[in-house]
Amino acid sequence: MKMLLAWLSLLLLFADDLTGATSVEAAAPHPNIVLILADDLGYGDVQYLNPQRGKFATPHLDRLAQQGMTFTDAHSGSSVCTPTRYGLLTGRYAWRTRLQKGVLDGGNDEPLIAKERLTLGSLLKGQGYTTACIGKWHLGFQSKSNTSKGGKAFGGNGLPVGAKIIGGPTTRGFDSFWGCSNARTMSSLIEGEQVIESIETVDMLPRLGKQAVQYIESHASSSKKSTPFFLYLPLTSPHTPIVPSEEWKGKSGLGDYGDFVMQTDAVVGDVLKALDQYQLSENTLVIFSSDNGCSPAAGTEQLERSGHFASERFRGYKADIWDGGHRVPLFVRWPNRIQPGSRSDQLVCLTDIFATCAEIIDQSLPDNAGEDSISFLPALLGRVSPAQRKSIVHHSIQGKFAIREPRWKLCLCSGSGGWSKEAATSPQLYDMQKDPEESINLASQQPDVVAGLSKLLREIIDNGRSTPGSNQPNDVAVKSPFAATDD
Repeated sequence: MKMLLAWLSLLLLFADDLTGATSVEAAAPHPNIVLILADDLGYGDVQYLNPQRGKFATPHLDRLAQQGMTFTDAHSGSSVCTPTRYGLLTGRYAWRTRLQKGVLDGGNDEPLIAKERLTLGSLLKGQGYTTACIGKWHLGFQSKSNTSKGGKAFGGNGLPVGAKIIGGPTTRGFDSFWGCSNARTMSSLIEGEQVIESIETVDMLPRLGKQAVQYIESHASSSKKSTPFFLYLPLTSPHTPIVPSEEWKGKSGLGDYGDFVMQTDAVVGDVLKALDQYQLSENTLVIFSSDNGCSPAAGTEQLERSGHFASERFRGYKADIWDGGHRVPLFVRWPNRIQPGSRSDQLVCLTDIFATCAEIIDQSLPDNAGEDSISFLPALLGRVSPAQRKSIVHHSIQGKFAIREPRWKLCLCSGSGGWSKEAATSPQLYDMQKDPEESINLASQQPDVVAGLSKLLREIIDNGRSTPGSNQPNDVAVKSPFAATDD
């Protein structure tokens, strides 16, 4: 009998050797997930991505990139705030909703995310995660209170202390919320469903950082046992108002914007330090990105004269259909799963985070969820997947469309579609492999490519999805991008 047990033990060890890392991955508990979203941080604002023409020190983001994977062709779902956040949390393009241009005004807005729609928060919560949103929401909520007038913090546009919000993050998949609506109402600090304090805007970023660290500390023990956490940390910086704290003023040598970027980087560093301190880094997936490109309000012309190019070599800035409007930094760290210092040049969108997290926790998405989300988990694990993203739809602040395949990009407007004033003949077709600066319009020379991309865009709009599955209705009729091409 002893001999038989010995042989069985050897066979089990041999079986473990055969399965290798796959069995380890299958047996491992779900990771904690920390998703940090900067506000108006340009691709070129991160030193790691722009060593030649970037002048700001970003040591913590550089470290995150070095410890994980960098995506060099990642894009926000829109070139402005609200629609990108919608796509990030739902895996669906926001132009399928009532918001087909611009952003929510941050006041008494009907929630943009339908109550019945699956969100990243509710997806993870349904699989045993504790979920928290700490930061800027900007996806709409309502209140029975009027906005305050004459407040000292920022234009007097916040809700008064004690006001209750309706339809906020705690009704869209998050167990807890601590933060604000947007930059115009940043004076109103909300906890859960109630405004708890009126604060100065300069205090918001450091307080968000401290709150995130406290959340990690309070959930460290339970996450090591059986309850992983999802921390969604949408920062308020370096968006206007550009208000670096006193200790950060002058640090960059390039004005308040540079100082604010460095302070934003430091907050990321505090979060990473907390994960290390509480021994959570090994089983925590950290994702960092930005909601769109750098805003011209940062003083981009002066920054360029000083040698800093916030869009790196890409054309345009926030609000634009050109890549400077929506090509964003994307770093993903997951120790023992993602190769440190790796990079991927494949085309990805922030809507893809939804399907990626679903695959990580081994959950299939229903047809009416994540319609524009494609998992990039294979890329994270160093594998080639035939199911990787083949195209992406870009959208500007004016509601102008572009469609991109790995090589070609077709813009359906006669300019930037946003705030940049440069002129361009419509339609615009660029070879992104040879001309990532979008400087040579090839539309007249490549009519077949224009026709093919136009057909694909029409199908993506009409089908209500860009992923395999049954067709889904858009919330409202989407205005045809071909109806008018002028700005």
